[in-house]
Amino acid sequence: MSPQRTGPRAVHRLTESLSERDLAIIARVADHRLMSGFQLHSLFFAGNHESAASAARSCRRVLAALTADRLLLRIERRVGGLRAGSGSWVYAIGPVGQRALSLEGPRSRFREPSPTFLAHTLAVSQLAVDVAVAARSGVFEILACQPEPRCWRLFSGASGTVHLRPDLFLAVGIGDYEQRWFIELDRGNEHLPALLRKCRIHEDYYRSGKEQAVHRIHPQVCWVMPHERLAQRLRAAIDADDRFTAALFIVTTNEMALPVLTEGAS
Repeated sequence: MSPQRTGPRAVHRLTESLSERDLAIIARVADHRLMSGFQLHSLFFAGNHESAASAARSCRRVLAALTADRLLLRIERRVGGLRAGSGSWVYAIGPVGQRALSLEGPRSRFREPSPTFLAHTLAVSQLAVDVAVAARSGVFEILACQPEPRCWRLFSGASGTVHLRPDLFLAVGIGDYEQRWFIELDRGNEHLPALLRKCRIHEDYYRSGKEQAVHRIHPQVCWVMPHERLAQRLRAAIDADDRFTAALFIVTTNEMALPVLTEGAS
């Protein structure tokens, strides 16, 4: 177990001893803020060992070592219950991990996330993991995958500077075609007026032309809803408001999110 205070030389030696996979795990957790053991197993261990059992053992061993060295933090809350095993643990970037990656910003003391924040963040991470695993088939390519806050945008609105804060930005290449997405994932705990306010910010950003000036195209906005009833309600509300560019918005469900985001890949 590493001491509570790790000096620059110790961090350097520790970083030099890490494998490419170790560094990739730390970087991925830092990018998504919270990830479960299940998600990290899917990304970095599944399919890379002689058996599923050996992959699971390797995952447990690596995550335990990274946690012991404070490269990762294992938070108190678990997902899936105790019977889900070690994969139910949730990980965040640790203080040594932040230094090993040379991340900028203050290294504030970690606080346990609320259940709502935890569930939402893990849902966004899971969607990114699902896309990454599907891309291994080779039928499409991930050109960019940016969680919060890297996917946020600033633009000038009628009342000054406006912040657009999607949950995820995704760009996929399918043959010679590129599809760009702003993804909003709702777990059913936001009221319809709040969802429509977010849609209006997306509409204003689209009309600003800022994204098109840089990339020539504007991402479509994909709302991922927990079930079809809520998806239909949001779709109907968007279609009924003539202030919205209807083609800008796609509304789907968790179950159909992956095929919608990679439409055309076969």
